[in-house]
Amino acid sequence: MSDAPAIEVAAPMFGWARAASAGCRFRRIAETDLPFLARVYASTRTEELAPVPWSQAVKDAFLSQQFQAQHVHYQQHYPDADWLIIEHGGTDIGRLYVERWPSQYRIIDIALLPEHRGKGLGQALLRDLLDDAARARKDVSIHVEKFNPAMRLYRRLGFVIEEDKGVYDLMRWRAPAAAAD
Repeated sequence: MSDAPAIEVAAPMFGWARAASAGCRFRRIAETDLPFLARVYASTRTEELAPVPWSQAVKDAFLSQQFQAQHVHYQQHYPDADWLIIEHGGTDIGRLYVERWPSQYRIIDIALLPEHRGKGLGQALLRDLLDDAARARKDVSIHVEKFNPAMRLYRRLGFVIEEDKGVYDLMRWRAPAAAAD
């Protein structure tokens, strides 16, 4: 992540017509986006922390620390990734982090704020990403928590569990075999 101003990346720049039709745009993350990204992260952990008997202040501190650790880990281990804010109707609604390796695409993270989930936006983004990967003849992989409600979407899109990683499953979508030349 750089300290440079965010650069807007329109969905069609990636050839992502479904995302564009759904009103989604992308821009690269900037240092000023960290509070928003922390909020997106916290929204993915709310249900998990609900039964924990901590005060809200303790939960907030825990989530802040966890977000910082995750952010540093991602930046260190995926230095060449696309670090994107998902925008819809001019409003920041989520994040999409993708690393494009020579052998495959890795979805490092995709998350939408709760009020934007279940509306087909994530599906549009993922279908476009899969189309992009298919054109490049690359598989797509993602680590998914076993009880993540999005697991159903990944399965519908053709992802299969490749490896049990404890709390996570490593899922993979296989690019269609290239047509015989």
